[in-house]
Amino acid sequence: MQQRFREYLASAAALQAALDLSAVEAFVELVQQARQRGATIFLCGNGGSATTACHFATDLQKSTVAPGQPRVRTLALGENTGLLTAWANDTDYSRVFAEQLQALGRPGDVLVALSASGNSPNVLAAVKTAREVGMTVVALTGFDGGLLRTRADLAIHVPVASYELAEDAHLMVCHLVVIALKAVAAREQPERAPAAVSPRP
Repeated sequence: MQQRFREYLASAAALQAALDLSAVEAFVELVQQARQRGATIFLCGNGGSATTACHFATDLQKSTVAPGQPRVRTLALGENTGLLTAWANDTDYSRVFAEQLQALGRPGDVLVALSASGNSPNVLAAVKTAREVGMTVVALTGFDGGLLRTRADLAIHVPVASYELAEDAHLMVCHLVVIALKAVAAREQPERAPAAVSPRP
């Protein structure tokens, strides 16, 4: 069993080294620009990718708060159980994200679509709607990237045929983006004037 653990961890380490950091930097810049103009960042995925989307939305909104900086507007489309089940029941599961974007998405907003296979029908439908609305699409994929990789403005691809490793890498990318945004916010904070020193009596 420990040998299997070591093999998995070795594969995870190799993936870290293979990450396209220039694409991650482009992702950071895209989110920072959205932050400055007050755009909303929507996120979607299924299964483990849905929880990564929620995790990333939480970190973007809470962990990047800084004095003098606008807050990052985020919404994970998998969080509203009522809407998900209503659209799935009354139309089709492939529409659960797209219909929400029809109501909430605006030109200039961003969709972050997570799919290890890159072929989830509901994620691809969300991408189609996002493009119709005028949004920018970022994709996080695994395996061969599927259709999602070819339909995104920015694709961060993890070339691995393992859902676990792809999802690990996607969460790592999300954390890298948050760490970078915190650094940018700290750098852009206005300098404080030194406190005046009262003379001794």
